[in-house]
Amino acid sequence: MIYRFPAVLFFLLFSCCLTSFAQSTPPLLHNAYNRPARLLNGSWHYIVDPYQMGYYNYRYEAFDQKDASNREAYFMNAHPKNKSERIEYNFDQSPTLSVPGDWNSQEDKLLYYEGTIWYQTSFDYVSPPNDRRVLLYFGSVNYTAEVYLNGTKLGKHTGGFTPFNFDVTDLIKEEKNALVVKVDNTRLKEGVPTLNTDWWNYGGITRDVKLISIPNSYIQDYHLQLAPNNNQLIKGFVQLAGDQLNQQEVQLQIRELDIELKVKTDQNGRAEFEIFQEYIDYWSPAAPTLYSIQINTPNDRVRDQIGFRSIHTEGRDILLNGEKIFLKGISLHEEIPQRMGRAYGREDAQYLLEEAKALGCNFVRLAHYPHNENMIRLADQLGLLVWEEIPVYWTIDWENTDTYLNAEQQLTEVIQRDKNRASVIIWSVANETPVNESRNLFLNRLISKARQLDPGRLISAALEQQGFDDNPNLKTIRDPLANSVDILSFNQYIGWYDGLPDKAGRIIWRFTQEKPVFISEFGAGALHGFHADPLTRWSEEYQGYVYRENLKMIEKIPGISGLSPWILFDFRSPRRNLAGIQDGWNRKGLISNEGEKKMAYFVLQEYYSEKR
Repeated sequence: MIYRFPAVLFFLLFSCCLTSFAQSTPPLLHNAYNRPARLLNGSWHYIVDPYQMGYYNYRYEAFDQKDASNREAYFMNAHPKNKSERIEYNFDQSPTLSVPGDWNSQEDKLLYYEGTIWYQTSFDYVSPPNDRRVLLYFGSVNYTAEVYLNGTKLGKHTGGFTPFNFDVTDLIKEEKNALVVKVDNTRLKEGVPTLNTDWWNYGGITRDVKLISIPNSYIQDYHLQLAPNNNQLIKGFVQLAGDQLNQQEVQLQIRELDIELKVKTDQNGRAEFEIFQEYIDYWSPAAPTLYSIQINTPNDRVRDQIGFRSIHTEGRDILLNGEKIFLKGISLHEEIPQRMGRAYGREDAQYLLEEAKALGCNFVRLAHYPHNENMIRLADQLGLLVWEEIPVYWTIDWENTDTYLNAEQQLTEVIQRDKNRASVIIWSVANETPVNESRNLFLNRLISKARQLDPGRLISAALEQQGFDDNPNLKTIRDPLANSVDILSFNQYIGWYDGLPDKAGRIIWRFTQEKPVFISEFGAGALHGFHADPLTRWSEEYQGYVYRENLKMIEKIPGISGLSPWILFDFRSPRRNLAGIQDGWNRKGLISNEGEKKMAYFVLQEYYSEKR
């Protein structure tokens, strides 16, 4: 029997329940992207284990809790000691998968597989000097990763789209290290996301795996941005970790601004600073200026490329560097449709973001989960503003303590990774979630957490619009979360799920909130190459008609400050099963899964070319 606390009591109990979802991963190393690293990418052996025989004994007791030295456990990477020993697995004789990569697109037999797969790789490593340690860093693993090195469990991470790391200094050997990762992408009611999504549940080690050598006392974190209310004040902190924390000298250099600042850490290894700078080339889509940053301590040094810009709202306007901006956006999944696989590399990011720029965008909504770091770094360089979100999607288990803590962990990890990226202007905490008391408390707690972690960015969520019984053509937002967010963002599908395209011309929008209005989704499905009259569903003409009518309607919305139609590319989804049309693809893309542009693409491109 499962007992559920009432929603209000549930949130009052968080102060004493924060350990229930404790992850055994140490603090995340910030800017692992720019650290020298040994990549462990390549061909890894794998074993498909739907019954989790490598994890549980026949009494369904976990080996790593009941008998961690049992050689039947797959994480032991055992080989028979003699011809009589029974070992019922062998990684060396097992097939391989590429890491990074998802298993669905690499093996036809794994296309729909959801469950456990064990990954294994071996490597040699020159032992570090005594004054250095080694971190094992994962860009992401979907969904739950349990990691073992040389038979010892390092820990567990839950969440399919954010990075994590382990300290392996005391376990790593010079020869024949065996790294084993149990990956489980089983969808869960209590998971984030939950059971029901409208995208492909790609399983696997989907981003880079690295070994990073760092000093015993090292720069674990730092933040460097403009103060929220003063665009001539660079403000931030440096956080050290290790065995030398107190009164350590930290030197900050920004070469192009002739800044060289020295500060001392406190007893916790933290140093805060403020720098008044009269002249700064502010980062913007028109001029994506990035400064070369270097942070030095007596033991460590990191480099980064950081842009400075301000973002805030004033009434119904979004102001970038104090000037009103209209967000000409598009939504994106982290997927390369032509190869039907999870995107991960810099080339993938370049392809997706340059397609967005060719459409005329200055903004991308990265849906519905944190994308790989290459996307954010390249957006900085290309001058694309970014909306990032966590997969609090549709109806999750709002009253489950661990569900909330998982969502908060994912929010914390993506903010930790990307808080210094100028391109990121919006953190989104949810998409199309139903209004109820426990959900409102859940999301408001996430909003408070995001503001605590990063007060310099806007907070939003993709809400849903509502109508009125006495006037179905009058639309508004009655969600109480609208009072908590900075931007009034909502999804609407007039002409697709709500009437025919001409209905858009009859819609009147009315909002009580004096906030910028942003259409986070609209669109329609179309099969590339299917042509008919504008009222035939799934035709390119119908999709184009929906876009034309919606864009005319959007122009009349009071306070409209931007849009990110759904979506740039067709993408894989098991929910979409109409034979001959969908065949497992969501067809709302402006570009087909073969890279062919549909009629609606040119409708939106023309609109953006004329929009100032």
